[in-house]
Amino acid sequence: MRPLTIAVGDYGVTKPLKDGSVSSGRLKLQNIPVDSAVTGMRRMVRDLEFDICEMAFTTYLCAKAYGRPITAIPVFITRNFHHRACFCRAGSGINEPKDLEGRLVGVNRGYTVTTGTWARGILESECGVDLHNITWAPTNDEHVTEFRAPSNVDYRFRGQTIAELFASGEIDAAVGDIKINSPEIQPLIPNAREAGFAYFRKTGIYPINHTVVIANSVLDAEPWVADELFSVFQAAKCSYLSRLRAGSDLTAADRAAIELSRVVGDDPFPFGVEANRRPIETLVRFAVDQQIIPELYAPEDLFEPSTLKLE
Repeated sequence: MRPLTIAVGDYGVTKPLKDGSVSSGRLKLQNIPVDSAVTGMRRMVRDLEFDICEMAFTTYLCAKAYGRPITAIPVFITRNFHHRACFCRAGSGINEPKDLEGRLVGVNRGYTVTTGTWARGILESECGVDLHNITWAPTNDEHVTEFRAPSNVDYRFRGQTIAELFASGEIDAAVGDIKINSPEIQPLIPNAREAGFAYFRKTGIYPINHTVVIANSVLDAEPWVADELFSVFQAAKCSYLSRLRAGSDLTAADRAAIELSRVVGDDPFPFGVEANRRPIETLVRFAVDQQIIPELYAPEDLFEPSTLKLE
């Protein structure tokens, strides 16, 4: 068969696949460089530019709800805890999560971004915040253009950054993957890293962020591609974990993965539906509660059927 185009970011678990040190005898992959994972996702979900692509999980849910012809395999190449993704301005009167109610809160990038969805879900489920009593202000549009946000989402600040909105005084709080070097902007949840670990110990939920999707046209023509691709990603991950255990030439991301493994178990990147059932179900529920998708999906409805039992 022809080489399949693939667009995924540069991570420890994808590097062996991208540099060719791990490959498949049946599957030829043509890596397509993209400016960022976000750019690749947008090109895939809007124009189906690739055969295989990294996809933020909430973007995938939204795309599925609107009938995009793509299907995921249960491979999760990025994940993190999102208690760290809530911020507020010192002296703003926001001293605890409930103080967000009645406020305008910035959202880094789109309302449907996975990090923001997790952060809002944690604020609601763990801190008792009424999400519907907050006006959410995204700084960009959504990957899925047909998406229509609920009435408490205000897009008038699109094109500005969260840093600019904080600096101008338009917002006193925000959620998302935000990097602001200012002593005035502080984490809303104290000891956020440890709070995330405590959340895992209490709930068993280790949040997923990005999965991998395949164009349905590929699966229709060659159904075996899903299982083979899962195996290739599994081999790439095993190669990466071996390098982590060797402990040489570690990057900051490598050290973070090692730290995570001390909390979540030897494999900080578990693949498969059963190993991830609880975070999948939780994120789907958050997406419904936040009016990102109209109805619940069971995990079995989200992945290529042949991959449901792969681990």
